[in-house]
Amino acid sequence: MGFLQINTLGTSFTINAKEEPDYLKKLLDYFNQTVQMVEQTTTTQEPIQTAILTGIMLCDELYKEKLRLLKIKKQIDSESLQEVERITAKIIESIDKALI
Repeated sequence: MGFLQINTLGTSFTINAKEEPDYLKKLLDYFNQTVQMVEQTTTTQEPIQTAILTGIMLCDELYKEKLRLLKIKKQIDSESLQEVERITAKIIESIDKALI
């Protein structure tokens, strides 16, 4: 369990989470890097708008990663099914030969 002091976009507060403090710090660092990127690429000066845009960018990143993993999972499932079908065909062939 860890505590994290957050100082970003003009606000400051502390959170208590089940994660380790080092992990929480890495998350905050990543968030702040994304905030900086948003600030550099947009004209908004409002912290709430920056926070919303940052959240949308992070959601976009997460969603694309989920789609990528789903595609990989489907590919693995398809390959596994093909392997099961191949093995099943071999077993049936062996049984047929044994019965003849």
